[in-house]
Amino acid sequence: MKKALITGVTGMVGSHLADYLLSKTSWKIFGACRWRSPIENINHLNKRINLKDRMELDYLDLADYTSIYESLKRIKPDYIFHLAAQSFPKASFHMRETTYNTNILGTDRLLYAVTQLKIKPVIHVCSSSEVFGRVNKKDLPISEKNSFHPASPYAISKIGTDYIARYYNEAFGLKILVTRMFTHTGPRRGDYFAESSFAKQIASIELGYQTNIISVGNLKSLRTIADVRDAVRAYHLLVTKKPQYGEVYNIGGNFSCTVGEILKYLLKISKIKNTKIKIDKNRLRPIDADLQLPDTRKFKKHTGWKPQIKFKQTMQDLLDYWRDKLKNGPFINR
Repeated sequence: MKKALITGVTGMVGSHLADYLLSKTSWKIFGACRWRSPIENINHLNKRINLKDRMELDYLDLADYTSIYESLKRIKPDYIFHLAAQSFPKASFHMRETTYNTNILGTDRLLYAVTQLKIKPVIHVCSSSEVFGRVNKKDLPISEKNSFHPASPYAISKIGTDYIARYYNEAFGLKILVTRMFTHTGPRRGDYFAESSFAKQIASIELGYQTNIISVGNLKSLRTIADVRDAVRAYHLLVTKKPQYGEVYNIGGNFSCTVGEILKYLLKISKIKNTKIKIDKNRLRPIDADLQLPDTRKFKKHTGWKPQIKFKQTMQDLLDYWRDKLKNGPFINR
């Protein structure tokens, strides 16, 4: 039986990837998480985990090389999906050291442990579209060859991740593939991302937990939206569809709109009226990656992948996720 290790399994993407691999493959899934990681995104897998029914958790911390080494030694995975990261760009402005340590050095520790154990897994290293940062209109759509122009410490950290992956592929022959995923969202999306924050606030207003005021940041940024469930399908194809080690791929959806238009649609499908929109300066970045229009032809040509879930369905599912989550009481807005 093939074995896959998912770092960041308790996050939105990692939990959906576990769901997908359990339903579409016969692999055994090992979810790497810190002992203190919140596990609500994988609560629906508790029975499988407790019975070790093709799903186990393994405690691993990207800040602790020994934990990484021992975990890889025990599991000896055939596939590694390296998704774990400090993934919130806004927070990275005041959490630079944590961001760099987790995303750059954490990736280095993981890949170095692979070389020391002399195992040969296929490794997916998840970079980010944020590496492209501020893009001139003349350089759109953004291809893999676009230059980097990071607009946050998070973006800088993902450039480091990108380069470290390339180094380990070229220097040690590790079987690495890198993705630069553009905006992907859906159920389980953290509330520190704009569209999920909007959905959470709308659900809170519907339930009477807050006044009819929605706090927002930059509504003018242009985003290209993909559903997280399409994203994890892409990640599976990445490592199984004649993988080309050392390659880098842009992946993203087909639907582009401003952040403000996302809010407008969520309000349209909500149950509330007469809502006020308030700019919250704490939600604004010093600079923003505000033109995210990807060229994904390279990945589509190689794998045949295409987004299947429409924007409207993604937004409906995201709003319904927060409605269900908030039924047991209000959450602090972030």
